[in-house]
Amino acid sequence: MISKRIALALVIMASFFLGGCSIVHYSFSGTSIQPDVKTVTINYFEYKALKVNPSLSNDLTEAMKDKFRKLTKLEQVDSDGDLELTGAVTGYEVRASAVTADEIAAQNRLTVTVSLKFTNKKYPEEDFEQNFSAYSDYDSTNSLDAVEASLCAEIVEKLIEDMFNASVAQW
Repeated sequence: MISKRIALALVIMASFFLGGCSIVHYSFSGTSIQPDVKTVTINYFEYKALKVNPSLSNDLTEAMKDKFRKLTKLEQVDSDGDLELTGAVTGYEVRASAVTADEIAAQNRLTVTVSLKFTNKKYPEEDFEQNFSAYSDYDSTNSLDAVEASLCAEIVEKLIEDMFNASVAQW
């Protein structure tokens, strides 16, 4: 029977051996960032949609920075990061999502579309440009002004999750 010390030593040696064979660093947050990638630049998300929401660009930018701060060990730098995210709000629209028998909108849907360019300077094969959309429905008896802040917060959360996963979680 193997003593506890020998078993512990074997486990420690196996973990060093297996850890040294890794090509991609996986973490408990679900990210898959190469070990030599140390910095990220998250540029301000420009606003290019026709309908104006004055706080959405800032909300998206700050939420993305927070997500990277909480779930990665990457240092955020103003320019020339190993990873770089550049985005723009390209769509912000409200449409009827449910219509009653009287052809009156029962629910409306706010949809936000963001164009994201992800650049990995160390591993350019991971670069991509992609559009992401998220929406939230609201009762048509409410005005957009009355529910816009809460809808946008929900939409930003969905967009950030999708963009983060596409860029560093690669799901």
